[in-house]
Amino acid sequence: MPTTATTARPGPAGPGTGLGLGLGPQERRVLAAVGCGLRDDEIADALGLPEERVAEHLARVLAALGLRDRAAAIVHAFDAGLVAPGRGPRTGPVHRPAPPVPAGGRSRSPELRISVLGPLRARLDGRPLSLGHLRQQAVLAALALGAGRTLSRRELLDGVWGTEPPAANVVPVYVYRLRRTLRSDGGPDPVIEHGPLGYRLVPGAVDVDLVRLEELLAGIGAADRAGDPAEGVRLCSRALELFRGEPLEGLPGPLAELERLRLGRRRTALVQRKAEWQLGLGRCAEAVAELSALSGEHPLDEPVAALLMRALYRTGRQAEALRVFDRVRRRLADDLGVAPSMLLRRTRRMILCGDEAGLGRPAPADAAAPLM
Repeated sequence: MPTTATTARPGPAGPGTGLGLGLGPQERRVLAAVGCGLRDDEIADALGLPEERVAEHLARVLAALGLRDRAAAIVHAFDAGLVAPGRGPRTGPVHRPAPPVPAGGRSRSPELRISVLGPLRARLDGRPLSLGHLRQQAVLAALALGAGRTLSRRELLDGVWGTEPPAANVVPVYVYRLRRTLRSDGGPDPVIEHGPLGYRLVPGAVDVDLVRLEELLAGIGAADRAGDPAEGVRLCSRALELFRGEPLEGLPGPLAELERLRLGRRRTALVQRKAEWQLGLGRCAEAVAELSALSGEHPLDEPVAALLMRALYRTGRQAEALRVFDRVRRRLADDLGVAPSMLLRRTRRMILCGDEAGLGRPAPADAAAPLM
């Protein structure tokens, strides 16, 4: 919701707001009104000043605080606690009431959901939010990937812009815009905190799909240790459902590139682990469907191809299994100039020999990649 000043006139700043000692009462009122998002003509009406005087006061504010422009003044008023989003100017200390606890003693689930396991998405009470241009989205993605960890301005600059940082100090402006976008109606505070060390998402205020993925991976590890393949398959399926395409698709910056690679590998490992368990449970046809799709996405991934060959063989499709080998062999030769690995050659040899026992229990080197 936009920040407004409909409930009160801008008042003088309270002590400890970090506004600077060089501001007079009128400059402070102007800064409060600017922080509320008012135009010069609206500030003039609210404070009973000529519009040109408003511009003069704002120029003195910028000079006294060393701020670049009006957008920086808005951010300063917000971070100093002078303005509350959607509630007009603050005239007293900031209070952070605890969220109401409904009957039964259980806290209400977070209304805000952010998804990074696909194109970046945010939904507030089920309503999709517009997150601005790509660099601004990349800032939000970095905070979501941080899982509540505080990120300094330098970390955000390095992760989102890399070796080509912006000329202006845009991080506070982007954070200010994101706070306004992500704030729920009636919510007391923004979900992005600013402290001496940087910015972070407020723990517990946002449901990030990556956190749910990590919880499921912990359950998958427990199922593996307990020797419960059926539970492992179920949890793998739930984890894979969280992926909606390429993670962080289209977002710029070194951090997004690294996370796309890391999370893509994690998804591949999940499909492999699930397929191993499915083969052990005799659910080979199910494994074929997912492995075929994954092999199409990663035609040079030999462990995935070997698993697909085994699954096809188990369903009586020996000729198709051998065609997978031939297809991968040609792609490896054409694209990389290399021969198939020992894993792929051994799988082909076992299929030709009808060595079903050997296919049923792969050697340790054939096992799916680790998930954690």
